[in-house]
Parts: sequence; structure tokens; C-alpha cells
Amino acid sequence: MRRGTLVIVVGWVWMFLGATGCAQHPLPPAPPAPPPSTLDLISQHGELRVCSTGDYRPFTYRDPGTGQWTGIDIDMAGDMAAKLGARLTVVPTTWTNLMGDLTAGRCDVAMGGISVTLDRAKKASYSDPYLIDGKAPITRCSDTGRFQSLAAIDRPGVRVVVNPGGTNEKFAKAELKQATVVPHPDNNTIFEEIMAGRADVMITDASETRWQATQHPQLCAVHPDRPLNFVPKAYLLPRGDRVFQEWVNQWLRLALGDGTYQRFARPWTG
Repeated sequence: MRRGTLVIVVGWVWMFLGATGCAQHPLPPAPPAPPPSTLDLISQHGELRVCSTGDYRPFTYRDPGTGQWTGIDIDMAGDMAAKLGARLTVVPTTWTNLMGDLTAGRCDVAMGGISVTLDRAKKASYSDPYLIDGKAPITRCSDTGRFQSLAAIDRPGVRVVVNPGGTNEKFAKAELKQATVVPHPDNNTIFEEIMAGRADVMITDASETRWQATQHPQLCAVHPDRPLNFVPKAYLLPRGDRVFQEWVNQWLRLALGDGTYQRFARPWTG
């Protein structure tokens, strides 16, 4: 057999063996396409759904009589929707159900004075913080001398009122060993418990103590400028959606930098 013919024959053999090998070992299927980002879904539906509790002024409040929503973060939600070219739908929730509503897809983002916690970060993502806050006491002005420190609050006979399901309850249960923790389900009326003498003090975010003290002359915030812990506030986002998270962070940076957030906050905080 001539050398040229031999080369052709060997080449055909190798081609046959290669084809046979491919038939025996097919290429793996292509990986599935990633799910669409929340950012894309908002654009498709023309709607931004925001979960909010409506019971935490100055950030979020839902008037029980009219159903009207107000607050710094409600205004921020409206600005976010406008920047997305979408209509805003506020989805009522509670502090107990907040995480479940977000992870179940009943809303695209949760807003309304939400504190950053490691427990929440296990199940969802956060935007960049827009406010640094922390827990502080609020009590009757006549009792401020009694409750100048956490140690002074954590004594037998002191009644500390808390709203269930949020970071206030978690803080109270973790830090108070001797005081009596009194749950009150309605965060809109919880400060009336102190004014009526059914509770002595509440430990909540310093920003809320400042607001409530301006609304109720009988109540005084205790050292809101020196909070008991470090609690950033941010917006709660679907876990793992980096595209949406990056857009929200960029929007938030612009809102903080161009004065949008300050304009919304000024009527509430002065």
C-alpha cells in the first residue's frame, strides 16, 4: 500500500473512532438560564410592590381611618417607583410576617425603618445603609432620671413595653433579665401605654424616640444621641438578586447625594 493511501485510511479510522466516541459520550446539556431579575420583572409589569408595616413613624405610617400611607420611606418608595417608570403598590405587612412576605414574592422590596440584622441577612439581602441608628429608651419626662442607663431599666418592678416580632422585642429579651417585658401588639398605640401608666419605658430606635417625643410632650427620649447599640437601617431585598441590588444601591446613592432623602425627611425630623 502506498504511503498516501495509508495516511488516508488511518485518517478515516480516526474520524470513525472519534464519531463513535462522541455518540457514546454526548455533550452535557447547557445550564438553565438564570431567573429574571426583579428589576426586569418590575419593568415588564410596570409595578413596584413595596412591603411596609405602616406603624413606624417617621418612616412608615398607614392611617387606619383613610388607609393613606405616609412617612420618609413611603416617599422614598414613590421616588424609586418613579425612577423605574412603574406605579407604586404598598403591600401591608407586620414585623412578624415581613420576611415571609418578601421571600414568598408578595413584594419586590421591604421598606420602612428596617434594621440590619444578621438573622434577616440569612434569608434576604440588604441595600446599602441610609441611616445609622440604635436603641434608646423613651419614658415619661418625670421619670427620665430613673432610666439613665440600661442597668437602671433592668430592675425588678420596671415594666418595659415592646411590640412583638421586631428588633425591639429581640433586644429587650436579650438584654433585660429582671425587668418585666410587656408585649403590646399595636405599635401605633404602644406609646399611650407609657403615658397611661401601664408601662414605664420602651426601648426602640433613637429616631423613633425623637419623633414620638415631639408628638407627645409627656414623653422624653433618653440619650438618643448615645444609643445603646449600633443599628444601621436599609432596605430589604430578595436574596441573591445582584442586578436589582446594584440598581437600588445606585438609586440610593443618588438620592442621598442630591438631597432627595433629606427633602423627604425634613418634614418629619426638622
